[in-house]
Amino acid sequence: MSVNLDTITQAWTKAWHDGDTAAFESVISPDYVRHSKTGTESIEDVRRQIKEQHAAFSDFTMNVLDVVEGENDAAIRWRSTGVHTGEYMGVPPTGRTVSVVGASFVKFEDGLVVSEAVIWDPREMLSAVGIWHLGHDTRKANA
Repeated sequence: MSVNLDTITQAWTKAWHDGDTAAFESVISPDYVRHSKTGTESIEDVRRQIKEQHAAFSDFTMNVLDVVEGENDAAIRWRSTGVHTGEYMGVPPTGRTVSVVGASFVKFEDGLVVSEAVIWDPREMLSAVGIWHLGHDTRKANA
């Protein structure tokens, strides 16, 4: 891993794992944009999401599982885990432990992150708290 990517990965981890959004903001371009299933997001949106996750999940952790580096980009596979002790995405606290795996694809210029595309499945989180069932419908099988 290059020194540049190591710095970016550490800052990204501090932001998501520790809630230190200033760490991530120190390695992003003023033109930073994040792309997700819901559309284009600004750093303000990302900052809000980080705060919401830390408020909704006690013992929240975000760990980098893998990093693959290109010339001006990188893929980061991560896992977030926490205990659902606060409302999140309209779901009241369940006290259940939640673990979600996702990936972020970052592009950088001049040592700064200019864009990020994030992929994760919110249904995985909803399934972990018992709101959404992933897989076959057991009601039909037992009818």
